[in-house]
Amino acid sequence: MLDISLLTWALTIGLIVVLLAVDLIMAAARPHRVRFPEATAWSVFYILVAVLFGVWFTVQYGGDFGTEYFTGYIVEKSLSVDNLFVFVIIMTTFAVPEEHQHMVLTFGIMLALIMRAIFIALGATLISLFSFMFLLFGLLLIYTAVQLFRHRDEDPDIEDNAVVKAARRVLPVTREYVGGKLVTRIDGRRMVTPLMIVLLAIGSVDLLFALDSIPAVFGITQETYIVFTANAFALLGLRALYFLVKGLLDRLVYLSVGLALILAFIGAKLILHWAHVDIDDRIPEVATELSLVVIVVVLAIVTVASLIKTKRDPEAKAHPGSLRAHRTTIGTNDSDEPQDEQS
Repeated sequence: MLDISLLTWALTIGLIVVLLAVDLIMAAARPHRVRFPEATAWSVFYILVAVLFGVWFTVQYGGDFGTEYFTGYIVEKSLSVDNLFVFVIIMTTFAVPEEHQHMVLTFGIMLALIMRAIFIALGATLISLFSFMFLLFGLLLIYTAVQLFRHRDEDPDIEDNAVVKAARRVLPVTREYVGGKLVTRIDGRRMVTPLMIVLLAIGSVDLLFALDSIPAVFGITQETYIVFTANAFALLGLRALYFLVKGLLDRLVYLSVGLALILAFIGAKLILHWAHVDIDDRIPEVATELSLVVIVVVLAIVTVASLIKTKRDPEAKAHPGSLRAHRTTIGTNDSDEPQDEQS
C-alpha cells in the first residue's frame, strides 16, 4: 500500500496548478498561432516533467510503484492522442481561429483534469468498498474496445452532441468569435460566442473520455496517487502535443485498432484480478511489467503499420473512431438549426 503524505499531495497538486496557470496566462495574454518550434519545445518540456517526476517517484517509493506510474502514464498518453483527434474535429467543425485554439485547449485540459479528479475519487471509493467494481470496470473497457473497433473508421458527430444541440437551442449565439470572448453584448442583447459552444463540446467529450481512461488506469494500479498523477501529467502536455502532431494525426490509420486492443487487454486484466480476489486466488493475474510490455509493443506495431499503410496508400486517412454508429439522415442538413449560429 502506497503511503502518500498530505504534504506530498499538496505539493503535487500545487505543481500541476502552477503549470496549468502558466498555460492559461500565456493563452489569455498573448493569443497567437502556435508554430512547430514552440510546440516542440513545450512538448519536450512536459514529457521531461513527467519523466523526472517518475524517476523521483521510483527512487522515493520503489520500482514496483514506479513501473505502475510509467505504465499508467503511457496508457493515458496513448488515449490522449485519440482525444486529440476529436479536438481537431471540434476545431474544424466550428472553424476556431488559430489564435484562439491555444486558449480552447487549455480550458479543455482544465475541464478534463477536474472531471478526471472527480472520477478518480469516485472510482477509488467504489473499489475500496466493492471488489466487484473490478469486474464492472473490466466489462466496461471490453465493451468500449468492441465499440471502438466496430466503428474504427468513423469520426464522432460533434453536431449531434446532446450538450451542443441543447446549448444552441437555449443560448443566443453570435456569428463571429468577437476577439476570443465567451460572452458579449450586441445591440444591447447579451449573447455567447461560438467559443462558448466549442468549450461545451470539448467539456462533454472530456467527460466521455474520462469514463474510459479512469477504468483503464485503475486496471494498471489501484493507488489513487498514481492514477491521478499519470492522468495529470499525460493531460498537461496535451495542448503542446496538439499543435505538434495535428498535421500527422491523419497518418495514424490503425490507432483506433491499437487502442481497442489495449482497452480489451486491460479489461481482461481487471476481470482476472476480480476473479483472483473474489473467486479463487489460484486464478493468475497479469503482472504490471507484462502490461507495460504489451502496451508498448501494441503502440509500436500500430505506429509502424500506420506509417507503412499511408506510404503505400497516400489517400488513407485516420479516424478517431466512435463509440456508436451515426444516424443516417437523407436529404437533410439539420435545417431546424439556425444557420447563423455557427461561424
